[in-house]
Amino acid sequence: MDLAEALTVAARRLHETSTPDSTLDTAVRLAVDLVPGADHAGICVLERDDRRRTLAWTDEVVRTAEDGRAAAGRRPYWQCLWTAPVAEVEDSENHEGGDALAGLGLRSVLSLRLRADRRRLTVLTAYARKPRAFDETALRVGRLFTAHVGIALESATAREQLTEAMRTRDLIGQATGILMERLDIDAAGAFDSLVRASQRENVKLRDLARRVVDAHDAP
Repeated sequence: MDLAEALTVAARRLHETSTPDSTLDTAVRLAVDLVPGADHAGICVLERDDRRRTLAWTDEVVRTAEDGRAAAGRRPYWQCLWTAPVAEVEDSENHEGGDALAGLGLRSVLSLRLRADRRRLTVLTAYARKPRAFDETALRVGRLFTAHVGIALESATAREQLTEAMRTRDLIGQATGILMERLDIDAAGAFDSLVRASQRENVKLRDLARRVVDAHDAP
């Protein structure tokens, strides 16, 4: 019941975030509180060429550990995440390719997939300063928590896209109205004029509309 309550509270906090970035920032902080043994946490994007880019982190040591590319000739521990939902390092001092982690004082790693497609993965990783910090309970909690994070992230992304679509619609409407007045044409003609100019100049319709509105508002 304590775990269920903790996850419910975490889910509520995740869904209260307003953007994908704030969802990720909240998720890494909650991961340290929820996953037994975790001292630090980060969320990163993994590319097919084994590069990593950190999206959210609790401490600078996480950014140092995650940003960059795997050493040449070394098989990084996170590579198995392309085929499995979890990757673990029990002790970086005894793990092939774990020298960089050990040098940062990060001895245990628990990485869990959040999102996956053919080109990239989004991964939540918990780090610990002591070896063998993550047991079966940590794994179970981590997988439950990442499920909540994934749902909240999809929701925040959808909200952001909807908001952007509404802003774009309003912007194009303003630009259309300006052209109707300036060129003495109807709404359909003004919109067609915008579309043709967008294609001719190879500029997104939204960006062209912004230029029309900004030019109209300028002194």
